[in-house]
Order: sequence, then C-alpha cells, then structure tokens
Amino acid sequence: MSQLAQSILCAAQDLPEGGLLSPKEFLHLGTRAAVDQTLTRLTREGMLLRVGRGLYAAPVQSRFGARPPATQAVVEAIESTQGEVIVASGAAEANALGLTTQVPIREVFLTSGASRTLYLGNRTVQLQHANGWLLSLGKRPAGKAIRALSWLGPEEGASAVKVLREQLPANEWAAMRSARAMLPSWMARAVSQMSEARESG
Repeated sequence: MSQLAQSILCAAQDLPEGGLLSPKEFLHLGTRAAVDQTLTRLTREGMLLRVGRGLYAAPVQSRFGARPPATQAVVEAIESTQGEVIVASGAAEANALGLTTQVPIREVFLTSGASRTLYLGNRTVQLQHANGWLLSLGKRPAGKAIRALSWLGPEEGASAVKVLREQLPANEWAAMRSARAMLPSWMARAVSQMSEARESG
C-alpha cells in the first residue's frame, strides 16, 4: 500500500463514526489526480465509502462485519464541516409528533445548503435545499412543529395546530408565535387564531 493510501486510511480511522474526508485535505501529500485515484482505489477495495461528491467516510467495523456509518452521524458531520443547517423533513417531524401515522419510506433531510444525494451502502439519503423559514427555529420543538405543519398543508394543518398547542411547552409556542411574520399566511393565521382562542377561553 502506498504512503498516500496509508495516510488517507489513518486519517479516516481516526475520525468518529460518520466523519468525512475530502480530497483537498491530502493535497500536501500528492497531486489532485493521485489523491483522487487513491480514494477511488480504496473505495473499490471497500476500505472507504464514497458518501457523495468529494466526500468519503470509513465503514464501521462491528462484530457482524463492516457497515456504513449511521445516517445521523454523517448528517452531523456535514453540519459541522460544511456549516450547513440540516433538519429532519416535515414528514418525519409530523410522524414523530404523532400528527400522522405515515412512516416516511425515504430518508429525507432539509438543508440550508445545496440539494444532493448521499450514498450509505444500499441506503440513499436525500438532502433537499429548503426555504429559510423552515430552518429558522432549527431542531427545537417549535421548528419541528413548523416543518410538520408545512408538510401537512392547510387542510390538515388547522386541526394539527390545536394538537400542537396542547403538546408544546409555553416557550416553544411563544417561539412559533414570534415566527409568524416569516410563515406562510395560512400557518400564521392558524397559529394566531389558536392563540386568541386560548386567551379568550
């Protein structure tokens, strides 16, 4: 094995599960062509996984053999290395909040970065660029509620707001109210009406 290949593998194995490597990290050890060829060879030999364009990760060794890293670990690594905000899709949030019994078939996340596909063994994970208002409250409960409502849409959203009003802590409901200016009109109206109904009641 070449010195370049050994250096790349050592770097990959020193990372936590889901940690990502980029060809640019190794340009001090060889030309871009040499680095790309080495990464391709290590991937072909099963020592690395090509997660996406210019992104590689080490498979995780377990007592059952090698497996791809967990989706969440890779997503968190992209957040920290690329500086993106990445959150679960509205469908996943609605299911987690008990607003739907539908279980998402595909792994989909919303991101402040570009839309792209990640490949983790036989799993594909979609990162979809999202509008800022879907990401503004991040992973806190109010942010999850907003994404769930967006996925449900106006017809189901009105009744879902009532459920969320009961579920969310007071500070999270207040965060949703504060975010009304950036929400779609139907959602802002539903949050306002529920707040007024609670106050008048």
